[in-house]
Amino acid sequence: MFSHRLRHLFPTALAFVLTCVAAANTAIQSVPRTERSGWMKRHEGFVELANQGGVNVLFLGDSITYGWFNEQKGAKQIWDREFAPLGAANFGMGGDRTQHLLWRLEHGELDGIGPKVVVLMIGTNNTGFELDQRTPKNSPAETVAGIAAITRTIRRRLPDTRILLLAIFPRGEKPDNLRRKQVNEINAAIAMLHDGKSVYFLDIGVNFLAPDGTLPKDVMPDFLHPSEQGYAIWAAAIKGPVRRLLQ
Repeated sequence: MFSHRLRHLFPTALAFVLTCVAAANTAIQSVPRTERSGWMKRHEGFVELANQGGVNVLFLGDSITYGWFNEQKGAKQIWDREFAPLGAANFGMGGDRTQHLLWRLEHGELDGIGPKVVVLMIGTNNTGFELDQRTPKNSPAETVAGIAAITRTIRRRLPDTRILLLAIFPRGEKPDNLRRKQVNEINAAIAMLHDGKSVYFLDIGVNFLAPDGTLPKDVMPDFLHPSEQGYAIWAAAIKGPVRRLLQ
């Protein structure tokens, strides 16, 4: 167990990390996607939905969150059973990194909307390498800064909303360097954003893993995106916390 004194040092340490990586950090540079056709149109659709209001729970993220729309995987049926009755909306966007979600939130996706709870998971696309397999995307510290910028934006625009901040899900069949030295490091740092008032951190990653730490193919066939079984695990792990935050 950490001492009471060390616990108080965590926010200061996180602030120091965020300050150090602020310069030239692409993870916090709010930008739209231009390389993917249909991205802007989908964003405009989210803005239109936001302007209609009536959303109690808002899911924000990348393709893993977007996958709740997938009827073939059975995720949509789980969504319709567990979250649609709560007044939930899904603003997941395939391929997004922190900088892309940040741009979306600053350009209308939080306008006219007042959810009681935001379920946020973002950052896995900031890890690893670009398509050339040589150029790193973002460091863990840079990705943490991007996630922190998103939580600040949500809190500023939706001060009465509670954020359920999910740890990045495990990826890769085995606990290799990407998972251990990037994903796990990011998760350990963003856990410090938890304040028990506006931001609630939750790590459900172990729920997806086999006892030996491997990621089963029947849970995530490509070792990144959940199957129907994976989405069922996700829903079971968060439906209780979401309901409690709604209260």
